Amino acid sequence: MKLSGGEALVKSLVNEGVEVVFGIPGIQIYGIVAALRDEPSIRMVTTRHEQGSTYMADGYARASGKPGVALVVPGTGVYNAASGIANAYARCSPVLLIAGQIPRAQIDKDIGSIHEVADQIGVLKPVTKWQRRVMRPRDVPDAVFEAFRQMRTGRPRPVVIEIPPETGVEREEVVLREPARISRIVPSPDQLREAAQIIANSRLPLIYAGGGVAISDAEEALVRLAEATNIPVVTSNSGKGAIPDNHPLSYGSCFSPMSEQPSMNQLFEVMQSADVVIGIGARFSLGNPAGEASTLININIDDGDLTRIQSNTIPLHGDAKATIEALIPHLNDAGAGDRPSPAEAVTAARNLIAYYDIRLKEPPYEIIETINQAIPEDAFIVWDVTQFGWYARTHYQVNHPKTYIDSGYSFNLGFSFPTALGAKVASPDRPVLCMVGDGGFMFNASELSTAVKYGINVVTVIFNNDAYGNVERDLDEVFDGTYETDLRNPDFVKFAESFGAVAFRAEHPLELETLIPHALGLDAPVVIDVPVQHVQMPRAPQFAFTTKLPWATPQDGLLPT
Repeated sequence: MKLSGGEALVKSLVNEGVEVVFGIPGIQIYGIVAALRDEPSIRMVTTRHEQGSTYMADGYARASGKPGVALVVPGTGVYNAASGIANAYARCSPVLLIAGQIPRAQIDKDIGSIHEVADQIGVLKPVTKWQRRVMRPRDVPDAVFEAFRQMRTGRPRPVVIEIPPETGVEREEVVLREPARISRIVPSPDQLREAAQIIANSRLPLIYAGGGVAISDAEEALVRLAEATNIPVVTSNSGKGAIPDNHPLSYGSCFSPMSEQPSMNQLFEVMQSADVVIGIGARFSLGNPAGEASTLININIDDGDLTRIQSNTIPLHGDAKATIEALIPHLNDAGAGDRPSPAEAVTAARNLIAYYDIRLKEPPYEIIETINQAIPEDAFIVWDVTQFGWYARTHYQVNHPKTYIDSGYSFNLGFSFPTALGAKVASPDRPVLCMVGDGGFMFNASELSTAVKYGINVVTVIFNNDAYGNVERDLDEVFDGTYETDLRNPDFVKFAESFGAVAFRAEHPLELETLIPHALGLDAPVVIDVPVQHVQMPRAPQFAFTTKLPWATPQDGLLPT
């Protein structure tokens, strides 16, 4: 059939199951925008900033399990969108960025064309898995086919297609394509038998579950594995929700091996005693917590991460869900299910964690406990890079898969509000909450306009201390005084109401116990301003180790490299 490049793009997206595109209509993408307008099965959510478009696409992807799509103009539009792409890259989120380009004859000529950036695709290579420039309408279906194949195989990271303006409007014969058929990778039976025998012969095995469990939809398979073998589970921060925190074989989530927090040291003692660690979908960015003395059975879809951790590794290259399901019968044959249940020891360790954390009644734990009790277990909650968010990485309890969303190692301040909007677009019937500081909220506060326009009813809790609080504390405690970390904020209640949102102000964070359920019952975007200037915040224990790093403290002389 004869189609314009824009029409070919939109029809190809429809074939891949895309229902929403986040972006901003603009010059050089008019052909694409017109095709979206004329396609009834896709809607466009117009954001107030390109950064919001990629964050929303990321939130949509993580809540739905399907690729999110963002559309931006070239040049500065791409640069604005890049922070959201970097965040999606860090969290292995499948996001397709459709980027405009300048006219074909002007690309990379450095002649001052509108929105010109030399080597635009090169700018995005560090934070995308795959890139392609499409110069003719007939090439669009192949590019879309490959983009989605890349996002659905291996490690699912962002991809980018860039399209010059002529390609969007020119018409020629185009052949559309059906989606790629994807098969899950499974290790060979011999490899699985070898791993099963090592697990069966182990003395104190431990499962370490990462974010790849959720990406593979392997949560139920992980629980079956733990229960079939009586092997307890620790999740990485990215793996929160891989097994319910209230499961009797779940130790919970562990973030940093350098933590000064007694409860985390207790959990690391458990991890370091393991003679076999079964890593599932984990990158082990800080190394195997059990160290070289253990055997690492490493299940990962990314073969580049299989033997990077340590020499004593049994690599199992495969999809997490398919590999677990294939491994369980071999474990049964090897007698791995005969070990006694460690549930009593797990409960004792968790009680010790509760003693150190909750019974001390330090404000962060009490407030996070209040939030946990105030929201439904199936609610999506998006934590920004805040003092409370750092505590949540280990102490917020997650009992429903994929409901905990954070920025991963990218630590994008301000990502949470637009990401929560994307999650709500993906799951309009599920509660979605954003937990953000006053500094982070203002990064994308203009997206309140988007929330109100489209009825994206997210509840946003702003922890307001009129400062970049973590930086303020670090500078004050370590460098003998803070500097330029104070903020001048608007009245957040009036600010939100000016967009047409509903807003409340809490007198104390513990009022969230009643304010959150009330807000979730309203049919509107809601902002809750929570002043926390009076709340005494100790050093976030997960990040106490930063002051031990040589470059985070004043020094005399040069540091070793």
